[in-house]
Amino acid sequence: MAPAAALQKARGPIPFTKPYLAGNELSYVAQAIQDGAIASDGYFTRGCAALMESAFQIPRVFLVPSGTAALEMAALLCDLGPGDEVILPSFTFASTVNAVMRTGGTPVFADIRRDTLNLDEAQLERHISPKTKAIVAVHYAGVSCEMDAIMAIAQRHGLMVIEDAAQAVNSRYKGRACGAIGHLGAFSFHSTKDYTCGEGGALCINRPELAERAEWIRDKGTNRSTFLRGEVDKYTWVEVGSSYVPSELASAYLLAQLEQMAVIKRKRQAAFRRYREMLSGHEAAGLLRLPKVPSHCDSNCHMFYVLMPGEEARDALLNHFKRDRIGAHFHYVPLHLSPMGRRLGYSPGALPVTEELSGRLLRLPLFPDITKEEQRAVVDSLTDFLHAGAGKSKQYQSAWT
Repeated sequence: MAPAAALQKARGPIPFTKPYLAGNELSYVAQAIQDGAIASDGYFTRGCAALMESAFQIPRVFLVPSGTAALEMAALLCDLGPGDEVILPSFTFASTVNAVMRTGGTPVFADIRRDTLNLDEAQLERHISPKTKAIVAVHYAGVSCEMDAIMAIAQRHGLMVIEDAAQAVNSRYKGRACGAIGHLGAFSFHSTKDYTCGEGGALCINRPELAERAEWIRDKGTNRSTFLRGEVDKYTWVEVGSSYVPSELASAYLLAQLEQMAVIKRKRQAAFRRYREMLSGHEAAGLLRLPKVPSHCDSNCHMFYVLMPGEEARDALLNHFKRDRIGAHFHYVPLHLSPMGRRLGYSPGALPVTEELSGRLLRLPLFPDITKEEQRAVVDSLTDFLHAGAGKSKQYQSAWT
């Protein structure tokens, strides 16, 4: 057994992620229960929305049950329908494309940048057609897309822009919060995200004229919110909508998290920097590549990944980590290569950068309370693997060239 593996066996497994407890979660949930307000849109739901509106300078924020729900509402607000095309990356979660297809719209997959793995803005215009209605900018790993260029393209062609900021809550682009730049934005508060309530999300409205329709869509397609404000004498069905409201219990838990956003972000940034410092020598030696964060982007450090020289090396490293009881995961299988993507007419070779990088990527354990010792164990295991690679067969070594 290699030295790092033997030491790690004594320490116990290192999880891939672990939800952070900010401190007030239990007391806030207990308060909601004691108040008898556990359904939706009570003190805690309103408090979460107000906090994000203020912190991120977003005109209106609506809490919803998931990031998926936020994307579905955004698609409805864009009035997508059969025949409408939406440009988005293939390197994203299925919820991004499902939101488009549930309206009858057609996804048009575009390739990603080699540095940030975000939507390649330089390729957008080649995908625009008379049927194009919107662009979905997915901020991968908490690093913003190049939003100035994307918004300029959208303005030239009269397109809507949805920010899929599921991984980028409290990240910024040139000082502006992710989710506050496009016409609409979607946040996720899933248990794997930086700020969580188990399952939850938020829809960001940056065009105030869409806020009233968003209220109606969110509340089963009724204008009940208008009625509750005394603006009409009764409420009725006015839109195609659904039940896109969260439980007040989930909002109570989330508020405790959002109140500690700065603390959680600092902890994640510190862990991210430690990985970079520990692994910089391996990158300098050309054995792997580390994440790139442009200087004009302030990342929430949602994720730390390494890019291995090829898929064979990536898979071998994943198995090596499993033996050392270290939680590591690859990420998305490109959507255009999925069974649904094939049904849409896509085939291998359509998006070469997406296909290459998705096969090389491996995410390392990262969470606010990860210790320096745990990170050192991850790096030691990775180093053992890299050193062992030098003695592998020529066929295996070819993955490193």
